[in-house]
Amino acid sequence: MKPFVWNHGYPSLRMPIFGRNVVATSHALAAQAGLKMIWRGGNAVDAAIAAAAAKTITEPCSNGLGSDAFCILWDGKQLHGLNASGGAPAAWTPDYFRRKYGEAQRPPMRGWDSVTVPGAVAAWAALSERFGRLPFADLMEPAIEIAERGYLAPIVVQQKWAAAARLPELAGQPGFAEVFLPYGRAPEVGERVRLPGIARTLRAVAETKGRAFYEGEIAEATARHAAAHGGAMTVADLAAFRPEWVEPTGKDYRGYTLHEIPPNGQGIAAQIALGILEDFDLAALPPDGPESQHLQIEAMKLAFADTYRYVADPSGMTVTPEQMLDPAYLKARGRLIDRTRAQDFGPGNPASGGTIYLTTADSSGMMVSFIQSNFMGFGSGVVVPEWGLSLQNRGYGFHLDPASPNVVAPGKRPFHTIIPGFLTKDGAPVMSFGVMGGNMQPQGHVQTLVRMLDHHQNPQAACDAPRWRVNEGLSINAESTMPAGTVEALAARGHRIEVINDSYQDFGAGQFIWRMGDPSEDGYVAASDPRRDGQAVVC
Repeated sequence: MKPFVWNHGYPSLRMPIFGRNVVATSHALAAQAGLKMIWRGGNAVDAAIAAAAAKTITEPCSNGLGSDAFCILWDGKQLHGLNASGGAPAAWTPDYFRRKYGEAQRPPMRGWDSVTVPGAVAAWAALSERFGRLPFADLMEPAIEIAERGYLAPIVVQQKWAAAARLPELAGQPGFAEVFLPYGRAPEVGERVRLPGIARTLRAVAETKGRAFYEGEIAEATARHAAAHGGAMTVADLAAFRPEWVEPTGKDYRGYTLHEIPPNGQGIAAQIALGILEDFDLAALPPDGPESQHLQIEAMKLAFADTYRYVADPSGMTVTPEQMLDPAYLKARGRLIDRTRAQDFGPGNPASGGTIYLTTADSSGMMVSFIQSNFMGFGSGVVVPEWGLSLQNRGYGFHLDPASPNVVAPGKRPFHTIIPGFLTKDGAPVMSFGVMGGNMQPQGHVQTLVRMLDHHQNPQAACDAPRWRVNEGLSINAESTMPAGTVEALAARGHRIEVINDSYQDFGAGQFIWRMGDPSEDGYVAASDPRRDGQAVVC
């Protein structure tokens, strides 16, 4: 193999694409897997499931068969939400963790005691049963072929894979090296990757419509692996899981409505920030100038302050999403913003008033916004090797303080970062979209929507534009493509700003499908983030 320099060093411009059927993902093979289902007569749900299955193979450093998932979809008439995040094993209590780890504040970041029940496979089955057109087994075929035949490691995925391989807390987890370090290291760019264990799992999932994962031989192997390595997960924990159909929450902005999955996810943070920004005339400000960026950053910090304080599984929340999104409350929060200086905000009192994302759309008008994740890269690092089953570490989202809304409890769902987005106008579908990447996700929703709705930038331009990322306190990061004058002006306002030349690690990546009119005639315009290895494909 010729040793090319894969980082060519030049800025690259992508163009928006148009079509009546669209699949947009962060890997080309996954996008093609989805498009194959459309060619077979399937719909957008079939395409999304096939692409999601393929993503467990083509981007294992971000998701896997042991992921959780969320979905918002327009079925042609109305909006539906699916929460497929799993709960804690029945044995998990604060005392369980204190006995094992002393006075820790939260469960461990890696290992079996960070693993909650995986929900992604159940999400695929539930979506297929309710909305799919093709046989479920057909949807697994492209992913099985990719896993068995192999594929060449892409550039961005390889970077994250190699970075994870250097972490001893991952490489030392049971099963990890056996499956994901086949050469004793991460694969090189352009090196062939085969994952036969995942193919074996997908065949069993295909034959049983996912039941083997939760009740059959895969569930039994998972429970045995947990018991052998100090975990608490049982077959009963897996068998008890059911994804939940939910009604997406909505928040108006500039005549459109942003829909998110309600808590236990952080989608409400994007809605809070946009609700605050509604009172500021961003359209009158240059889109890349410091004034607009400062207002968005401060609104995002206010949103995170409330999100991190109040959002949890609904069983643990002391306020409701409606209270957090109350217009009068958001107007009061917005008055805290000083247009001349950065601030470190605490939470208000609303009671008084590592991930992959993909989206699909078809010519019938069905649109799917889907996200699945192992959380911190390879998640827990735990892998059931004979099945290629890598498991998320969502349990790290729990706390052990009984006063926290996110205190761990049997069957309870942890705070979640992954959030699919959907935009409507006057009750009609407009855009399915999402931005992957930890707490960058609501920040990406806000920044791209402001660009599209306030500044009329097309979805690809809004996706390509430089981003910032709020960290903690006054600390923010900015992409190296942000204008130098804007960076300097933000620093003068007191933002502790660090410019980062590594978009993959810090600034998320999105996929966007905007409806152009009658989908059977006019179709859609789609965008795919240049910060990943993927693309939007159409037919």
